[in-house]
Amino acid sequence: MSGQSDEFSGRLGLIFATIGAAIGTGNIWRFPRMVGANGGGTFLIPWLLFLFIWSIPLVIAEFAMGKRSRTGTIGTFRIFTGKRFAWMGLWTAWISTAIGFYYAVVAGWCLKYFQLGLSGGLTENGVDTVQVWNEFLQAPGQVIFYQFLVVLLTLLAISRGAKAIEKVNVVLMTSLMVLLVLTMFMALSMDFRDGTLDGALFMFTVDWSNLFNAEIWINALSQSAWSASAGMGMAITYAVYMRKDEDTTLNAFVMGLANNSVSIIAGLTVLSAIFAVEADPLATVTGGSSAITFLALPEVFAQAPGGALGPFFMMAGFFLALSFAALTSMISTVELCVRNFVDHGYERSQSVWLTGVAIFLFGLPSALLWIKLDGEGVAYPEFLEVQDHIWGYGLMFSGLFIAYTIWRYGFLKWKAQVEAGEAEPGLAGYLNVGVSGFRDDFINTGDNDLWIGRWWDLLLYLAFPVLFSVLMISYFGSMIANTEDVWNPLNPHGLGIILAFWGVVAALFLWFNRYLVMRPVYRNVPEGAQVDISMLPGGNDPLVLQLGDDLPDLVNVNQG
Repeated sequence: MSGQSDEFSGRLGLIFATIGAAIGTGNIWRFPRMVGANGGGTFLIPWLLFLFIWSIPLVIAEFAMGKRSRTGTIGTFRIFTGKRFAWMGLWTAWISTAIGFYYAVVAGWCLKYFQLGLSGGLTENGVDTVQVWNEFLQAPGQVIFYQFLVVLLTLLAISRGAKAIEKVNVVLMTSLMVLLVLTMFMALSMDFRDGTLDGALFMFTVDWSNLFNAEIWINALSQSAWSASAGMGMAITYAVYMRKDEDTTLNAFVMGLANNSVSIIAGLTVLSAIFAVEADPLATVTGGSSAITFLALPEVFAQAPGGALGPFFMMAGFFLALSFAALTSMISTVELCVRNFVDHGYERSQSVWLTGVAIFLFGLPSALLWIKLDGEGVAYPEFLEVQDHIWGYGLMFSGLFIAYTIWRYGFLKWKAQVEAGEAEPGLAGYLNVGVSGFRDDFINTGDNDLWIGRWWDLLLYLAFPVLFSVLMISYFGSMIANTEDVWNPLNPHGLGIILAFWGVVAALFLWFNRYLVMRPVYRNVPEGAQVDISMLPGGNDPLVLQLGDDLPDLVNVNQG
């Protein structure tokens, strides 16, 4: 395959791109609800702790894998874990893309509400926010138009490769931060009109007696796991465009801390505004993410100070920031899929538009089907919620596959050294050589500004499997205990439908794996960034090539 390797222009571009991938609507509308429902400042302690226990360690691993493999998720698992495990990368790509199907619809809602804020449609006297929401959601043409606009903007942003992605993310993320900070200060001024800052105080006040509530810790783990995009393959994808001497560790910390900082700013904005005007703020903030964002906040922002200008700026500024967050997440989601197509020999422009058309078409059911009214007469998209129910927790297995790759590499390295007489057999030898194998060979390479110690091994080998098990058992255990007809695959809220879809997709990918690895995969290796991959399980595969390499004799290779 002919072509030129693509890369970011520098660290700043990489950081902005990865921050853009991490920051999405979950930071701005889910996080305030989680804080409100889990004791305010009490929730922040485990949430911040899990950033360092779960999210950052996984992002470090992803950066290291993508930088060495120089391919997207499918090629990375094929190289790092072996040809038999390329399906793990396909699963990771599929889950992210499947979420993108309905996430484009949600991003379209954000753009619509920015338009309403800009036109004054949410600040008119006596406006009924429920009616506005219902009329929009039940107007298929409008929903599809904004969904299409999101997909089109995303494709335009990524069509020219890494440097275009870099520039778009720099603009969007800088604008998002400015808008959020300005709206935060306006919300704090609203909160202080009665002489108190009760919304801000609630967010940072710790109820020490409630700190060991298991439910708060589980919710904090789930928020950290999804919000930072850890284990989703986004960092693997963007690491493909790293410069040869780019650091993987400091970038991971910057990405994680920036993600949490935006969540804090958004939380202060939403909670301060709601506490300023609502008689029962906690009832409002725990009413569901979409209820807060599209029903409660327009009513709250309409009461901002400053005459007509204050509500206009609060409404338009907040929903524009929300739209930017949604778009940067869409960019990373689509690029993850596109990178895998390009790795397997497809032209970039062809891959971009093929992915875009697929995301738009497969997102139409979430935009159109099962738009129902709840008991209070508020419209909700049940098909979209079912899709989120099915695929949202599939992301957890992507993280598990990354951890498995690390465990497998360490075991194989120790085993090879034992056979060569270079390491001790038994547990002591494994702990000395195997456990630190991945960290020694792919993280502490000399390019990292922060040296990663044994603590990272402990988190990936011990903490991760425990936390993964706790999260899955708590989620599915609660579902089994509280959902009627939970095993029925036709129940859109049960466990049966999740297991059915997961089982079918996993079986298809396992079957397809043998055909997938018959295709060559082309590594994106910038000039001077050539590194040895022969020690990896798939590193000696003759079908693992670099851009510009001649295609081998596929018949002889596949027969061999």
